[in-house]
Amino acid sequence: MNKVVASAADAVARIPEGATIMMGGFGLCGIPENLIAALHARGTKGLTVISNNAGVDDFGIGILLRARQVRKMISTYVGENKEFERQFLTGELEVELVPQGTFAERIRAGGAGIGAFFTPTGYGTLVAEGKETRTIDGKPYVLERPLRADFAFVKAWKGDSLGNLVYRRTARNFNPVMAPAAAVTIAEVERLVEPGAIDPDHVVTPGIFVKHILQGERYEKRIEKRTVRKA
Repeated sequence: MNKVVASAADAVARIPEGATIMMGGFGLCGIPENLIAALHARGTKGLTVISNNAGVDDFGIGILLRARQVRKMISTYVGENKEFERQFLTGELEVELVPQGTFAERIRAGGAGIGAFFTPTGYGTLVAEGKETRTIDGKPYVLERPLRADFAFVKAWKGDSLGNLVYRRTARNFNPVMAPAAAVTIAEVERLVEPGAIDPDHVVTPGIFVKHILQGERYEKRIEKRTVRKA
C-alpha cells in the first residue's frame, strides 16, 4: 500500500481542533519541521502537544505556542522557550511536566498496550501527588499510566512508500516510541525511497505503524544552544 502524501499541508488537512498530537525529536534535533509548519499555517487550535520539549520561541513547537494554537503541553524540558514560560505563568497554557525517563516509558507503554506501570521515579515529590503508590520488595513506587495520542508527527532520515522508517542519531530519542503510540502516525523523511531500497535489518519503525509518509524539504537543523570555548 502506497502511503505517500503530496505535502505536509495535505497530511495535516484533517487534523481537527482539540486534537492530541505527539511530536518527536529531542531539543531541535529530529523534529518534524514540515508538519509543524503546515499545522501552524492551517491555524488548528486547542491542541494538546506531547513532546520532550517545547522548541524555541521562533522554531519548532514554539511557533504553535506563539500563535496560541496549543492548549496543553505534556513535556519533560521547557527551559529554552520564553513564550512558553510567559503563557504558563499567566495561566494561558496548561502544563504537565513528566520526568524524562517516565515520559519515554509512558509513551512506550501506550504503543505496547500496557495499562500502567510502577516506577520509583518521583516518589515523595509533586510528581506522585494523587497517584497510587506501592512498596515492592521494600522499595516505594509510583503508578504511571500510558500516553497515547490521536496523531503522531515523526521525523526520520529515510523511509519508503510503505512507511518503513530509518532514523539517524539524536532523532532516535523519541520518534521511534511515538510512532506506535498514536491512532494516526504521519512521518516526514529526508529521503523517500521505493520499497526494497531499505535493508529490512535497518528498519527501526515498521510501516504497519505509519499511516502517511511524505518527503520533507528545507530542513534547517538548528542548534538549540551554541556554546564555544573561549579563545
